[in-house]
Amino acid sequence: MFIKQADIFWGIDHDLVKKIFEQSVKESHDKGDILFNEGDPAKAFYILTKGWVNITTGGNSQVVHVVSHPGEAFGWSSLVDRDYYSASAICLKPTLLIRIDKKHMADSIKNDPVNGLMLYKHLAHSIGNRLINSYQRTASETPGKFSESFGTGQIFLSTEEDM
Repeated sequence: MFIKQADIFWGIDHDLVKKIFEQSVKESHDKGDILFNEGDPAKAFYILTKGWVNITTGGNSQVVHVVSHPGEAFGWSSLVDRDYYSASAICLKPTLLIRIDKKHMADSIKNDPVNGLMLYKHLAHSIGNRLINSYQRTASETPGKFSESFGTGQIFLSTEEDM
């Protein structure tokens, strides 16, 4: 697989993709290998080439996403200046991936802002899709009487008629 096949790199200038790929590392992991834990320093971004990776969060390791398609990216915390990963990643079976260092990726994008903007738009699209899937899964599993607005700290109560 070429790194350009990853969704996040679609339409990105070949020179930028090549520069990023030249500094990336191909890794092989066994079933059960932990790539990172929630709260670990966010040092790298990953592209799956083969295998399955569970993305989990919370003390009970609730699965929030399964990375299973070649070219799928994860570890996005490292690309948005988060100091720590917001979830954990564990290999569900033997897995091959490409690891891209946080600093190298940031430097490459900084030197090509036009393509960097396109890359971040692709990243936002990917994160948005995961968020929508999470909303749908949460709504079908636990219909509740209230939902918290994490942006303001306000709690909105719903009536029986709203449910």
